[in-house]
Amino acid sequence: MKIKIVVADDHQLFREGIANLLENDDAIEVIGQAENGQIAIEKVKELKPDILLTDIAMPEMNGMEATRKLKKQFPDLKIVALSMHSDKQFVKGMLEAGTDAYLLKNCTHKQLLEAVHTVYCGKKYLSQDITELVISGYLDGPDTADDKYDQLSEREKEIFLLLAEGVSTREIGETLFISVKTVGTHKQNILEKLELKNSSEVVKYALKKGLIQLD
Repeated sequence: MKIKIVVADDHQLFREGIANLLENDDAIEVIGQAENGQIAIEKVKELKPDILLTDIAMPEMNGMEATRKLKKQFPDLKIVALSMHSDKQFVKGMLEAGTDAYLLKNCTHKQLLEAVHTVYCGKKYLSQDITELVISGYLDGPDTADDKYDQLSEREKEIFLLLAEGVSTREIGETLFISVKTVGTHKQNILEKLELKNSSEVVKYALKKGLIQLD
């Protein structure tokens, strides 16, 4: 039985190239592609892959948020993050969201296949440079800014990311099936916990932490 994979990346040429590389392995079948996190979620629900291989910075919904949502709905789904970002905030965010592997886009074909087969067997995979980054971050000790963000509940983190991406309060309510008043309450709690004054500072904070990026 082949390993079924969905590939998510907003750059079509790169996405198709990765799909072709993966299918050079007789044990792998790419059954779907997605250009953003929201479509990735829809593809996973529809196609039931074994693995989602995803970029992080994508429009509509980023890979970090998609990973968090999918791991809650499909805990057995394996997720491989393939990103250009080696910043510790991206790595930390993806690992906390539940990703099973993290590689940089400058990895080799062999490393990518190794990651796929490793997570399919139920193990975690980090490329060597990412492993060194994680160890370094652990030895450096906690960051005060990280501590503040970690004080947010999962719901608050979800709303924080949507606010940072410029989604309106009304749209957040519709997306999460909660009232505008509830969104407002969460927003106020987020601002207080992170010691921020307004939505502009939310965006700056998210950019500084590497949770979003400018297009």
